[in-house]
Amino acid sequence: MPPKKRTRVSERQAEPGKDEDSAKEAVGARKKATGVTKDSSSTPSSPEYRHWLMKSEPESRFENGIDMKFGVEDLKALPDQTSCWDGVRNYQARNFMRQMKEGDLAFFYHSNCKEPGIAGVMQIVKEAYVDHTQFDKKDVHFDASSKADNPKWSMVDVQYQRMMKRFLPLSELKKYHLQHRTKGGPLKDMALFTRARLSVQPLTSEEFDFLLSLEDEEPL
Repeated sequence: MPPKKRTRVSERQAEPGKDEDSAKEAVGARKKATGVTKDSSSTPSSPEYRHWLMKSEPESRFENGIDMKFGVEDLKALPDQTSCWDGVRNYQARNFMRQMKEGDLAFFYHSNCKEPGIAGVMQIVKEAYVDHTQFDKKDVHFDASSKADNPKWSMVDVQYQRMMKRFLPLSELKKYHLQHRTKGGPLKDMALFTRARLSVQPLTSEEFDFLLSLEDEEPL
């Protein structure tokens, strides 16, 4: 029997798809937003972010006969170009997802592949809710220690906005990071390099804007 393709199920009601122009308008509107705000769930010294980087694997990898592949093209191909972002099993990454607000923008980052890097832009369209896969014994992300009356894990819904004008490879981003560490710049403390193992990472507005500007520049 061939391996099963892992499915992603969103509880969000379908809406009409967005065209390329509206996607660009959404990116432009979010670029004007501040990168740090506060709310009642945060400590006074804890920043909240409005931009994110979220990692997923665009190449086939099988766990228990299930293909874990989910790249930006897979998101784009789904109904309403929308998916839940399930399976996060790191507490810090989970907490970042719980900070996300509807309308936040995130980079879709291809990881664990031949050429990792930023491939596209997506938007948070449903704020954190219970990740159903933690209770599914057939799912690779099943967590026997999580209880229905006190679930450990959360997920959000994301919607495809657009592809990057050019793919931003990790190798290029690392060069900018090293330059900015030495001479100063927005990527000097980027979580992609300071908290590299996290699959969900915050971005300041300065980091997000700089990364977005790179798609119009020649590769470094």
